[in-house]
Amino acid sequence: MSAAESGHAALMDGVYRHQRHVYDLTRKYYLLGRDRLIEGLHVPPGGTVLELGCGTGRNLIRAAQRYPDARFFGIDISHAMLETASAAISRHGLSGRTALAKGDATAFDAKALFGQPAFNRVFISYALSMIPGWEKTIPAGLAALAPGGSLHIVDFGQQERLPGWFRSGLRAWLAKFHVEPRDSLREALESECQRTGSSLSIQTLYRGYAVHAVVTRAS
Repeated sequence: MSAAESGHAALMDGVYRHQRHVYDLTRKYYLLGRDRLIEGLHVPPGGTVLELGCGTGRNLIRAAQRYPDARFFGIDISHAMLETASAAISRHGLSGRTALAKGDATAFDAKALFGQPAFNRVFISYALSMIPGWEKTIPAGLAALAPGGSLHIVDFGQQERLPGWFRSGLRAWLAKFHVEPRDSLREALESECQRTGSSLSIQTLYRGYAVHAVVTRAS
C-alpha cells in the first residue's frame, strides 16, 4: 500500500473507529437507494458479487439474503470497518459464502485477494464520495467484471431539484465526514463506457438527491 493509501486507511479508521458501532442505525435515513441497487443486481444462480468499499457489511448481508445461491466478496480500506463487517456476517450465518479483504478500491487484485479473477456483479454503494482518486475505482471495477457482467453504483447526486439551502447544508454536513458528492460521475462513466464498449444506464433518484448507475460490460 502506498503512503497515500496508508494515509487514507488511517483516516477512515479514525473516522469510523467509534461511528461504525452506530453507522447502520444512523445512515439508513440518508443513504437512500441502497436496497434498490441490491434488488437490481439480478445475480445469476451460482453467481459471484464483489462490493467495493463494503464498510460494515450491511449491503453484503442484504444481498446475500436476497440471492442465496450466490457467493459474495467485499473489500474495504478500513481495518475497523472490516472487523465490524466480519462480525456482522458471522452473526447472520453467512461466513461460508462471504469473504472479506483489506484493499484499495482504486487499485486491487481480486485474484490475489480472493482467488477469484472476475465477478458477475460489482457494486459500489456510497463509497465513491469518500474515495480520493475515485475516478480510478470505475475502471478498476469494470476490469473485475466477467464478460456480460455489470457494475452497479449508488451515491449522492447533485441535488439539482432540491432547494439550494438543502443542497448547501447537506454538502457542508457531509464534508465533516470527508464525504464529497461526485458531480462529474456521469461524465466519468460515459468516458469509461466509450473506452470499453460498455453500456450505461443512469437515473437520478429523489429529486436528484441520489444517482443510480449500471454499467454493463460487453459479452
